[in-house]
Amino acid sequence: MRKLLGALAIMTITSPAAFAGSLLDQDFRRLASDEVVNLGDEYAGKVILVVNTASKCGNTPQYEGLEKLYEEYGDKGFVVLGFPSNDFMGQEPGTEEEIQEFCRLTYKVKFPMFEKVTVKKGDAHPFFDELAAASGTYPTWNFQKYLIGKDGEVIDAFSPRTQPYDDKLIEELRAALEG
Repeated sequence: MRKLLGALAIMTITSPAAFAGSLLDQDFRRLASDEVVNLGDEYAGKVILVVNTASKCGNTPQYEGLEKLYEEYGDKGFVVLGFPSNDFMGQEPGTEEEIQEFCRLTYKVKFPMFEKVTVKKGDAHPFFDELAAASGTYPTWNFQKYLIGKDGEVIDAFSPRTQPYDDKLIEELRAALEG
C-alpha cells in the first residue's frame, strides 16, 4: 500500500495535471502557426528559460547562446521558450513569419518560439504579469530571462544584459536539472 501511495504521489507531481492553475497553465500559439500549446502540458517536469526576444536589438546575438544552451541541456530536461515582443523601441517590428525566418536563418534557432506578445508592465500578457509577480520584476528590455524549475515555480530572473552562459545562470540551471 505504501509503495502504491508513493507511486501515485510521484505521478501527481510529474503529470501535466499537476500544473493546472499554475504559472504554466497558459495557452500560446506557436510562432507563425495555428498550433496552440499549453505550456504546462507540453513542458511539465522540465526546467524552462523564458525569454522575451527581439530581432533588431543590441542583445539579439544572445539567440546564439540561447540555442547553444538548448542544444547542450535539452536532452537533460531543459527548454528555452522564446516570446518575441515589440515593446522596447520597436525592435521586433516584423510579422511572425519574418521573425521565424530571421531566427532560423541568422541564428539557426530550433528552440520553441511562440506568438508575439506584450511584456511591459501595465499592458503585459497575463503570463508575463505572473512571471513578474513571482520574480519581482517585469522585463525592462529585450532578452529578460526567467528560469522556471521542474515544479513550475520561478527560480530566478535575469536582466537582459545577462548572457546565456553567465556563471550564475548556468549554476542555477544545473542545480535545477539535478533537483
